[in-house]
Amino acid sequence: IFGQLENYIMNKNINFFEEYKVEYEKSIKNPEDFWADKAEQFTWEKKWEKVLSWDFSKPEIKWFEGGKLNITENCLDRHLEKRGNQTAIKWVANNPKEAIRNISYKELHAEVCKFANVLKNNGVKKGDRICLYMPMVPELAIAVLACARIGAIHSVVFAGFSASSLSDRIDDCNAKGIITSDGNYRGNKVIPVKDVGDTAVEKSNSINNVLVINRTSMDIKMIEGRDIWLHEIEELVDDVCNAEPMSSEDMLFILYTSGSTGKPKGVVHTCGGYMIYSQYTFENVFQYKEGDTYWCTADVGWITGHSYIVYGPLLKGAKTLMFE
Repeated sequence: IFGQLENYIMNKNINFFEEYKVEYEKSIKNPEDFWADKAEQFTWEKKWEKVLSWDFSKPEIKWFEGGKLNITENCLDRHLEKRGNQTAIKWVANNPKEAIRNISYKELHAEVCKFANVLKNNGVKKGDRICLYMPMVPELAIAVLACARIGAIHSVVFAGFSASSLSDRIDDCNAKGIITSDGNYRGNKVIPVKDVGDTAVEKSNSINNVLVINRTSMDIKMIEGRDIWLHEIEELVDDVCNAEPMSSEDMLFILYTSGSTGKPKGVVHTCGGYMIYSQYTFENVFQYKEGDTYWCTADVGWITGHSYIVYGPLLKGAKTLMFE
């Protein structure tokens, strides 16, 4: 039996290796044709005019110039006909006794559209920066996609960072709003997320609104005219929101370095190239197959969480597991 298993594994690995070599050689010999071929499977409002231009002396690199798209149409809308009732996000709570949530692609699409309408009703528009300081709840993924839906630039800050770390990032990107929660469960602790956010916002001059998600129902201070409960304002909007057309090189998000070696630096990812690369790496690096349940153990506050909890799996139409 073990001999048969060994032969099977070796044959499989040879097949994978041969397939890898073919793809790799294509990508090296003609990278523009290689990536153009990968880009064809996505929904574009306007096809690109040039796959790649670069000048390392500036430096300046552009992918799929002239193209127009919205990444959320590729994460959600294009899957609705085939996968509308399939699970998009499987959420497991900190407390194992709390019910698992299975959010279908159809449900996720509706929730993203509602959240996007909430943002628009509060004056958020294309190009605005929005900071997300939230625990690992489905609303974090929904908020990320809602920002992208309307062309707002999201900047997720890990909810374990201090008020000063959050304040630094708010100021650097000149964030217009912040999305947070009342509290956060972590192990047997309840962390006062909103209180930390309030301290950070008090040091900043750019924040107009604080949108609050009720996770723990702990007592918090709500500032009149600034703070808004999501569950209250969500009742006033519908679940229809057309996606904002974005140029391939428009900003999708800003994610800051940890700051362990100096001032945190905001790393920018744009729409077109990031979309194609995150799906391609997701399906190939992790060998994703149709019907798999996939889990990335990172927090959405890291680039691995952006690419391999939210964008990569949803672009592929996968089931992504999110653990609080």
